[in-house]
Amino acid sequence: MPKNRDVLRRPLVSEKSMEQQESGIYTFIVDRLANKIEIAQAVEDMFDVKVNKVRTTKIYPKPKRTRTGYTHTSVMKKAEVQLSEGYVIETLKVQ
Repeated sequence: MPKNRDVLRRPLVSEKSMEQQESGIYTFIVDRLANKIEIAQAVEDMFDVKVNKVRTTKIYPKPKRTRTGYTHTSVMKKAEVQLSEGYVIETLKVQ
């Protein structure tokens, strides 16, 4: 089983994810091979919270034009973690 820091890569900071934090949904970029159970356990262990639901989405590569030709972005996996009522992750709050 991978370690928690290997499963959760970084929090995803965007306007939509900041608005969802008010309703208890936090968004992370996670390891491509991690499943929902591993993601939920990693969030519970790292932040001492209770996870209610996990939704995952694959982000496929997109072509990008560079000076020397074309390349593409890397494949990522995004997880939206909904916490149980009354739990908050304080370290991800951006004001």
